[in-house]
Amino acid sequence: MKVTVAIDGPAAAGKSTVAKLVAKKLGYVYIDTGAMYRAYTWYCMEKGVDCQDHDACINFVGEVSIVLKEDGAVLCNDIDVTRAIREPRVSGNVSYIASYKEIRLFLVDQQRKMAESNSVIMDGRDIGTYVLPNADVKIFQIASVETRAKRRYDENISKGITCTLEEIEEDVRKRDYIDSHRDFAPLTCAEDAITLDTSNMSIEEVVDAIINIIDKRLKEKYPNA
Repeated sequence: MKVTVAIDGPAAAGKSTVAKLVAKKLGYVYIDTGAMYRAYTWYCMEKGVDCQDHDACINFVGEVSIVLKEDGAVLCNDIDVTRAIREPRVSGNVSYIASYKEIRLFLVDQQRKMAESNSVIMDGRDIGTYVLPNADVKIFQIASVETRAKRRYDENISKGITCTLEEIEEDVRKRDYIDSHRDFAPLTCAEDAITLDTSNMSIEEVVDAIINIIDKRLKEKYPNA
């Protein structure tokens, strides 16, 4: 049986970290949609384009090739950008890129094709509401701004990325506003999603909680499977 799991939530909520671990435990394919938008953002910046310039940014649709490798590596036009797309300059601009309808349609088409032939866990902002509206399981993962900022700060420091906690917190608040106020496919909780507040949970606790949610939902949906 092919299963689709959608995990949505605001910036730095830890979606990618736990989704990757859950996918590994369940034997599903993990699709990091955020990395795709980050790679497109990186490409625009490498081209010297202002990410707030809609017309300039959408000109690269069709020109950008993004590949997500099984080991977590991200390639943009055959260049390994796995580390580069996590830098603060990309984080501070990705919400602008993700707000452009033309770019979303371009990447959503690829995301849906990835989910056609495998059991997948896909995380992002609009997976349960737009990309995979018929997903078997939908989870909306949240955490306080302070918690999310600290997690992203710790993650960046561990990767050798220079930043301050204040900068990260400001970026998180800015991304929350842009993501939830964009006109096309904004960040919002699907009506049939289960909200999971991870503010006071460890990674292991979140992984176990998500696996339990998936198991419960699948048993409810497919009682004879």
